[in-house]
Amino acid sequence: MNSSFWNLGLSFGAPWWLLGLLALPLLAWIHNRTAREGAFVYSSLSLMKGITELSRTRAGVILKNLRWAALVLLIVGMARPRVGGGQAPLKASGIDIAVAVDLSGSMAAEDFELRGERVNRLTMLQDVLRTFIDHRPADRIGLVAFATQAFIAAPPTLDHDFLHRVLSRLELGAIDGNQTAIGSALSAAVNRLRELKSKSRIVILMTDGQNNAGKIPPLTAAEAAQALGVKVYTIGVGTHGYAPMPARDAFGRKVYVKQAVDIDEDTLKKIAEKTGGKYFRADSTETLRKIYSEIDRLEKTEMETRKHAYYDEWMAYFVVPALGLLTLELLLGQTVWRKLP
Repeated sequence: MNSSFWNLGLSFGAPWWLLGLLALPLLAWIHNRTAREGAFVYSSLSLMKGITELSRTRAGVILKNLRWAALVLLIVGMARPRVGGGQAPLKASGIDIAVAVDLSGSMAAEDFELRGERVNRLTMLQDVLRTFIDHRPADRIGLVAFATQAFIAAPPTLDHDFLHRVLSRLELGAIDGNQTAIGSALSAAVNRLRELKSKSRIVILMTDGQNNAGKIPPLTAAEAAQALGVKVYTIGVGTHGYAPMPARDAFGRKVYVKQAVDIDEDTLKKIAEKTGGKYFRADSTETLRKIYSEIDRLEKTEMETRKHAYYDEWMAYFVVPALGLLTLELLLGQTVWRKLP
């Protein structure tokens, strides 16, 4: 077999099953020595007229071949053939990123537009983040979701498909409470990065409010980040003045009420300054895209790492046909090519 076939990444999850292939010639020899021929083979013309024109010997050979072919397919299938696997070299940037996303109730304000439609702040953030993730395939990126409390939604990972799935599942109300624990969110993000060996570690913290929950003051978390060499970029999300907050009137119709935009920009600026980062104000979708483009231009230090590939299991492609051949052999042997002693 030429090497190009193996370059596809073919391997076996249970290769010891392939030893069964070595036993098949011996089993065939024993079967031929001990098998007793049937007195005759008769056919049912009404079932398969064309097949019944075969001789008794020819019919028997076909039935045997069906059985042996099924056994070969079963053995190969049980060895779990698969494509992919191993490790593929990947040039990593050496930058590990934790993105903290605010899921507090105020993020429901619809003061942004996306493709011509009014959307809430979370929907806008998700869309911009997807593009940011796609533009940084060599970075380990993690997600922290926070409101009254902070949770790790996804640890820093190179599996960006997984990251996209987690990002899509973030929804308002997923975390109890409508308050904002900025200090807890920053602390959680920093803790996920502290043990990673990388040239650069950064946190991108996005919020539309003030710290009014959690036990960790934001500036205390910033000091921890500074001590660990973690750079924090903070983003205040929301238009200036008032934002339209969706609500329902007495008839269940969607209406908008004005809500004051109350971002603690002073604290967010201090967090960024203390850690060597930068504060941004995102008051439109385009502004946020530009912010992420600027962050995307961070200095990159290339290092080589290895990314585990996924396996595409082929077991079913062998086992299912094998069962089909066994079923066919059984049906033919009991109907059109029935063997009598």
